[in-house]
Amino acid sequence: MEHEKVVVRSKNEWSGKVMAVLKAGNTAAAIAQIKVAPSVKDLNALTKVMAEANLTGRWRDVDLAIEENHALLSAPRLHRAP
Repeated sequence: MEHEKVVVRSKNEWSGKVMAVLKAGNTAAAIAQIKVAPSVKDLNALTKVMAEANLTGRWRDVDLAIEENHALLSAPRLHRAP
């Protein structure tokens, strides 16, 4: 009986990618990614990963972008596409 190697991927790859960009020192690119975040869940995952790495507060503009986009994604939509 052969064993197959199973690759388990993180449920939230987006936050890992944004963290890699931040650790590389490219905050502008990270902020651009934060502005197009797929969901509130993704932003929450990024916030959690940053807190675990003790990076919360290191880049004020990144923290601000997360806060602003969290509010935008959480807000009820004014209209819906048909």
